[in-house]
Amino acid sequence: MEGGRLVGVAVDFSACSKKALKWAIDNIVRKGDHLILVNVRPEGHYEEGEMQLWETTGSPFIPLSELCEAHTMKKYGVNPDPETLQMITLAARQMEQITVVMKIFWGDAREKLCEAVDKTPLSCLVIGNRGLGKIKRAIMGSVSNYVVNNATCPVTVVKNAED
Repeated sequence: MEGGRLVGVAVDFSACSKKALKWAIDNIVRKGDHLILVNVRPEGHYEEGEMQLWETTGSPFIPLSELCEAHTMKKYGVNPDPETLQMITLAARQMEQITVVMKIFWGDAREKLCEAVDKTPLSCLVIGNRGLGKIKRAIMGSVSNYVVNNATCPVTVVKNAED
C-alpha cells in the first residue's frame, strides 16, 4: 500500500469496537490514509484450503466494496453488522482519498493483533476496551493491555465508558 499512513482499528463488531472505530475516524484518519480494519477470528479447524493457507499470514486485504457482500464475508466466516458497514462507507465517502480494507487473522486476539501491527505494518492501532473489572481482567486477561505492552507501534485504547 503506497502513500499515507496505515491506521489500524481492531474490530470484532462489538459496541466497544464500534466506539473505537468511530473515534479513529473522527480523530485520526485523514486524507490519503489507509484505514485497516483488523479482525481476529477464533482458532478452529477450517476445511477450506484458503483458510488453512491464511491461518499463518492472515487473509489478503479485503476492499470496502467486498465487505458489503454477504457471500464474500461468509467465505471468511465474518458477519459485519450494518452499523459498522454504514460507518466505514460514510467515512470513505466523506473523507477524500482514504482507502478502507479489512484484514482477518485466526487465533488468539492478543498475539494476532500484535502480529498484524508488524506484518501490515501499521502506523498506529486503535483498540476498544470492554471495561472488565479487576477480577475478570486478572482471570481472563486484557487484550488491550497485552497489545499496549507488546505492539511495536503506538496504540490508542478507547474506553467503553457510558456517555
